Amino acid sequence: MSEAYRCSDARAGRGARARLSPHALLSPQQMGSADRAAPAAGVPGVRLMEAAGAAVARAVQERWAPTRVLVLCGPGNNGGDGFVAARLLRDAGWPVRVALWGSRDALHGDAAWAADSWGGPVEPAVPGSLDGAGLIVDALLGAGLSRAPADELQALIDAVNAAAVPVCAIDVPTGLDGASGRCPGAAIRADLTVTFCRRKPGHLLLPGRALCGALACADIGMPDAALESIVPEAYANHPDLWSEAFPWPRSDGHKYHRGHVLAVGGERMTGASRLACLAAARIGAGLVTLAVPPAAWAIQAGALASVMVEALPPDGALARALADPRRNALLIGPGLGREPRGKSQVLELLASGRSCVLDADALSVFSGQPDALLQALHAQCVLTPHEGEFARLFGPVTDGAGGGKLRRARDAARRSGAVVVLKGADTVIAAPDGRCIINDNAPPTLATAGSGDVLAGCIVGLLAAGMPALEAACAAVWLHGLAADRLGWGLLAEDLPGALPGALAVLADMVRDSGEACSWRT
Repeated sequence: MSEAYRCSDARAGRGARARLSPHALLSPQQMGSADRAAPAAGVPGVRLMEAAGAAVARAVQERWAPTRVLVLCGPGNNGGDGFVAARLLRDAGWPVRVALWGSRDALHGDAAWAADSWGGPVEPAVPGSLDGAGLIVDALLGAGLSRAPADELQALIDAVNAAAVPVCAIDVPTGLDGASGRCPGAAIRADLTVTFCRRKPGHLLLPGRALCGALACADIGMPDAALESIVPEAYANHPDLWSEAFPWPRSDGHKYHRGHVLAVGGERMTGASRLACLAAARIGAGLVTLAVPPAAWAIQAGALASVMVEALPPDGALARALADPRRNALLIGPGLGREPRGKSQVLELLASGRSCVLDADALSVFSGQPDALLQALHAQCVLTPHEGEFARLFGPVTDGAGGGKLRRARDAARRSGAVVVLKGADTVIAAPDGRCIINDNAPPTLATAGSGDVLAGCIVGLLAAGMPALEAACAAVWLHGLAADRLGWGLLAEDLPGALPGALAVLADMVRDSGEACSWRT
């Protein structure tokens, strides 16, 4: 990754020391590096462990009434955090038992200190130890698991999931890979997960997000000096990442300042291109033109009042539509269909060198010939595939992990030289330079036909208004999710464009109230 995102409190002035963004997502290896660097920065490991255990104990007390607690501890620092949480819950009057996976003699360093500080009996962690527990604290394994648990541990995991009692996981639920969000074998299902300092990609990526339950990220006093050399694995999508580039309306502006979208539609699925065009206009493009085959012109012109509609020549050539250089952002795919001429239209748009969003059929039409598309892309292109379309362009996942969604999106962006929006409940936005952003605000109601067309329109509308490709994609995905969340259950894709003004108002309030000045920097 060539760039890092840092922010500083605007009120601290120019001399304020840059600190790692709160939206940074660190891999388990990066957090391990920070833990090892903390003592040299003046914060010993036992102080961090005490703070971590205290955060877990506090979260448990805030969420649940006192009950019989079983803390399952592992042999590493995750288990050490569990020993501290057990001691503090006991000191608060909760009935607490501790069960250890492994040998007490195998504990070393800070974990051994934490076990000594517990000072109470330690049982072996076996399925039978769960009997009588009203709450389980999972401190078995850390976040770096990359292989399936051994049979004995899997039996314990299965017993926890079958126990029908609440579970609080420390850092990540046991069995979950904190780097990828994947589970190489069995994994504990938690009701609450307490992590520390910064979240990890596996907290946001599926299935990890679902396994974590509610997620709390506690400040345990990690010194900035232990984090300053870390380039984050990814970021959680948030306006802090892109609001400085957002194209807010200007009092001296006019519609051409806001850009002119040219969308190319097809003959049959006319609703898809209408949704995209309405979203582009709602999110801020000054003008939107939809170019369609002659047979679809009357349908589209009669249905759209705020979007200009023009007929393409019978051969579908786009030279006339592209003749106006003010049409600075292009969209093709929604409702395009998979006729052979769609491929030549995509390539014609790309050859113009203008910002371009390729969605749906504009991607699928290159199935079997992906290089014809990938070689024509440029840095101001945004691809918006779902998993099926992604596989047609970049190949199917051929192994159990496939490197995870984050790695697949990053590799695809580097290979294509374009921004890739790999859609899903855990959408990943990746740039060719290695930057990756995971979106986590999309409600399940977005799983409805046409919502992807609206998203494509949001992206191209922001491109037209002047946002760079990565920032436009991130902003569009976030606003798309917020608009859906505000609509609630029962939404249809056609509701989403009309909900965008409300989402934009929320964004404006957030930016106005923010006390931080943030930017991407090399």
